[in-house]
Amino acid sequence: MLDETPLAPLGPAGLVFMASGQGSQKPGMGADMLDIPEVASVFACASDVLGRDVAALVRDASPEELNDTRNAQIAIAALSVGMGRALEARGIVPDALLGFSLGQISAMVLGGMLVEEDAFALIAERSRLMGEAADANPGVMSALLKITLPEAEALCAQCAEGEVLVPANLNGGGQIVVAGTPAAVARAEEAWAASKGRFSRLATSGAFHSSLMAPAQEPFADYLAQVEFREPVVLIGNVHAAPLDAAGARDELVAHLVSPVQFEASVAKLQEAGAKMFAEVGFGGVLANLVKRIDRSAPRAAIQDRPSFDAFVEEFEKE
Repeated sequence: MLDETPLAPLGPAGLVFMASGQGSQKPGMGADMLDIPEVASVFACASDVLGRDVAALVRDASPEELNDTRNAQIAIAALSVGMGRALEARGIVPDALLGFSLGQISAMVLGGMLVEEDAFALIAERSRLMGEAADANPGVMSALLKITLPEAEALCAQCAEGEVLVPANLNGGGQIVVAGTPAAVARAEEAWAASKGRFSRLATSGAFHSSLMAPAQEPFADYLAQVEFREPVVLIGNVHAAPLDAAGARDELVAHLVSPVQFEASVAKLQEAGAKMFAEVGFGGVLANLVKRIDRSAPRAAIQDRPSFDAFVEEFEKE
């Protein structure tokens, strides 16, 4: 259920960092950022925590290897956190943060809620549990275009045929991602195409934000009980489109596994509070494009490689 409580006004810059979610990964992503000291430091931290070379993962992994949940989550998070740290080191500090799915954990680091070491260990455990749930309960995700939430809900009810099929990402601008069993999602795609709709299958290895992830919830809750959370700057959670605090962080992350991502509502709430720039830190520009779908007039930036990073810093220094 959405939280309708308005946010307090953001700072005068109105800068929102958005941290990328799973599905945005691509071999070689961020490779030209690895020589920036802050980015290199974050990748080194992730490598130390996990006992593997995370930088080599983004440089050298095949698409199949990188798409595995256990690899994709850590690589995407390291890049988002590294880019955010590099921007902060150059005086570009966000007034609020918003992550998409996995990106919520990256946002927690950039918002001061989690230390980097704890975050990478948490992501490793989260991805392991989600990967096990996906192996036990195979599923897929597909983005349906030019569809409303009532239409998506009706389509899921029509095509489920007793299997799991639910709206999973409420992205806005007529885009809703559904998640469920492979057969159920295929039926939904076929039915939507038959009504002249378009769809795009996502590069994920499971039906995230659906009940097929439920087996991961209890062990993840047990793990989170040992993690320390601190009070963040303004950070909007995916489950209720409301600010997170340290006391509610664990419940949010557990519910998040099976709850839809309320991205459109989160963007709207930040706009009402005075957001003036939505800057995605990560790869692929997915979130920046979603903001464009929601509001074509909203200033946005996709910081995903060295040229876009340098251009954003240069533009900031002019202001």
